[in-house]
Amino acid sequence: MERQKGKEEGGLALGEVVIQEEESLSLLLGTQGEDLCTQEEGGEFVGMEHQDDVLGAGPPKKVLSDDHLAVEIPETAHQISQDSWFQVGFVLTTGINSAYVLGYSGTVMLPLGWLGGVLGLILATAISLYANALVAKLHEFGGKRHIRYRDLARAIYGQKAYSLTWGLQYVNLFMINVGYIILAGQALKAVYVLYSDDHVMKLPYFIALAGLGCGLFAISIPHLSALRIWLGFSTLFSLIYIVIAFALALKDGIEAPPRDYSIAGTKSSRFFTTVGAVANLVFAFNTGMLPEIQATVRQPVVSNMMKALYFQFTVGVLPMYAITFIGYWAYGSNTQTYLLNSVSGPAWVKTLANIAAFLQTVIALHIFASPMYEYLDTKFNIKGSALAFRNLSFRIGVRGGYLGITTFIAALLPFLGDFMSLTGAFSTFPLTFILANHMYLVAKKNKLTSMQKSWHWLNVCFFGLLAVLAAISALRLIAVDSKTYHIFADL
Repeated sequence: MERQKGKEEGGLALGEVVIQEEESLSLLLGTQGEDLCTQEEGGEFVGMEHQDDVLGAGPPKKVLSDDHLAVEIPETAHQISQDSWFQVGFVLTTGINSAYVLGYSGTVMLPLGWLGGVLGLILATAISLYANALVAKLHEFGGKRHIRYRDLARAIYGQKAYSLTWGLQYVNLFMINVGYIILAGQALKAVYVLYSDDHVMKLPYFIALAGLGCGLFAISIPHLSALRIWLGFSTLFSLIYIVIAFALALKDGIEAPPRDYSIAGTKSSRFFTTVGAVANLVFAFNTGMLPEIQATVRQPVVSNMMKALYFQFTVGVLPMYAITFIGYWAYGSNTQTYLLNSVSGPAWVKTLANIAAFLQTVIALHIFASPMYEYLDTKFNIKGSALAFRNLSFRIGVRGGYLGITTFIAALLPFLGDFMSLTGAFSTFPLTFILANHMYLVAKKNKLTSMQKSWHWLNVCFFGLLAVLAAISALRLIAVDSKTYHIFADL
């Protein structure tokens, strides 16, 4: 047995690498030599432990990267390197098959038609997998794990890019969460109108109730890794509303007369709605927080994250494809932006689907709000027991306040399709496609051929143009809807 001892600057011990005759590797961190990594057959690290249950606590730690080089772990108040690739794959799939899928028949297929919608979804799937893979492969760039998107941008570009990326990311996540609360409110209202037609309860009231539910859940779940069993519930809820919506739409489509699948509008209006639908396509697949999700996966982080991405873009997309296509097939040009408002069937069945959609939305919103929570918890040193008075009161005040603002915006402007287009234009395009390709180009510039460099520059320019057009289209749609509907509209 051979031992190598390393020292940090200042003389602090940062670990021992123990190499055994069977060529198995484990990493010992800290001055007390605690075993942080275990190994399964095939040589992959499968687990990490820490006495404080937070790997980022205390002085910087180091672990082995995929190529067995020491990689520094930054400080964070949340858990990292705790989850299997399968759990992370379910986190990603939860985002894809959230209640947003009930809107894609109306927001994607309706403006694009059969040819554009089907080809668009397939191309968006392939392009999104490619772009996410680029970001995943940069996770350990420069010998340090980048557990936040903004940290990765700073490592590649510098401090100015850190601030810009942070702004884009939180605008992206905030707008996604606004959409989630609108969806949750629509689901609750859909249950109400099944049993009452007095119109006493308006959509803004249900959005307020949805915001309250999301706030209570956010207070109860301290960090992303703590979702665990809730991911199972999320999958169950997704299956409930997807299966019910699919079955009811199939029945309606079989019984209905021939549908009209023509794309309505003038040439100019169709151009803007088409561009908006393209923004919705990329919105469907991309989180804008891939490094934050990758931070939770166990070593080796790159190969495990790629497994999670392959799971997301194969098995994970099938339910979304099914519900999107069946909804448009069944109702054609009459498809609504919330599919459960289009289907007909027993009230109790539709109630079950809408309640499942509401509950799944509460869980999915927590995923997209977690980068904000991680930043605030780390900044104010919120560590230790989740039930400690200081930690609990902090979550009540800070997370409750954040979701209160989100709920107010959702009730003020409840135009779901417009928010999806605007989010895709202002943040999803830049974060997931433009920045991903350019970061990879800069980080790997000495290892790329001229052909590869040209390919990445083509992506940067193409998606930059799409982002500008999508932003113009989304703002136009919001302006049109604002003339049609007043603020706090009951849609």
